[in-house]
Amino acid sequence: MLSHQIYSVRETMTITVILCTYNRSESLKRALESVATQDFPPAISWEVLVVDNNSSDQTRAVVENFCIRFPGRFRYLFEPRPGKSNALNSGIREAKGVVLAFMDDDVVVDPLWLKSLTSPMLGGKWVGSGGRILPESPHELPTWLAIDEWWAGAPLAMFDLGPNAGQLTQPPFGTNMAFQRRMFEKYGGFCTELGPRPGSEIRSEDTEFGRRLIQGGERLWYEPSAIVFHPVAPNRVRKEYFLRWWFDKARADVRELGVPSEGRWCVAGMPLVLFRRLIVWTLRWIFTINASRRFSCKIRAWGRVGEILECYRQSHTRLLSTSATPSV
Repeated sequence: MLSHQIYSVRETMTITVILCTYNRSESLKRALESVATQDFPPAISWEVLVVDNNSSDQTRAVVENFCIRFPGRFRYLFEPRPGKSNALNSGIREAKGVVLAFMDDDVVVDPLWLKSLTSPMLGGKWVGSGGRILPESPHELPTWLAIDEWWAGAPLAMFDLGPNAGQLTQPPFGTNMAFQRRMFEKYGGFCTELGPRPGSEIRSEDTEFGRRLIQGGERLWYEPSAIVFHPVAPNRVRKEYFLRWWFDKARADVRELGVPSEGRWCVAGMPLVLFRRLIVWTLRWIFTINASRRFSCKIRAWGRVGEILECYRQSHTRLLSTSATPSV
């Protein structure tokens, strides 16, 4: 049973599903098939806007086929500037809906996904919502992963806060979230310093926006009946992938939150406190016996390296910018 009242025939709300894609035409077909067959009240106006972020494969042909098969349901938008945040912001500008829902090009959504995800926003009490992201097929996490830590599945894009609905105190993940359009008008779009692009896997563009809203006092709802199924690629269930993901996540955190506030003492823009934390987590990684706890310490050590290097990058960029500024 859903936590919120499902749409009645008297209630109206226009919705745009924004799906950004880049060179994934095969998985895109499955994603679009799943959203095309949503169980949704006929009286509610909704569309799917596919933003092609400069793909070189058959993406446009795939989307145009759906536009023909489902007239008025699908639209195609080309965004040549590389970067998912650029594509997301273009989609927001071109969307027709007053509620904007987001999904990715490699997922399959449940038939009730859109109805469940958007219904909390009917009454106006909630300005955004997020749902569960589950593995597409039964999948056992590796023994070297500390599965009792809620963030353990983040590199696999898993988001599951359990079966009980309630207010979100943490931002939802990008492939299963929705917001009232006015939130983008009030808080701006997705940060273009974040989000994957060719040559960079730094993400967090989704959680940064959600965190912006929560910090602004806005209320977000967790709806467990809004389910998205995400594939778990074999190459992702490897220690190397997890380490690289957390390294990039730490860099993204510095871009979003800035240099750690404790970092008063720095060398070349790198706070000394981060070196101390790196040493602590490295020693714990070396001397911890339990395999999952040991790898958890290694993840944290890799994250501190990412923070240090991003602090250096930002300091170096500022230095170059200052030196390039002509004197008056």
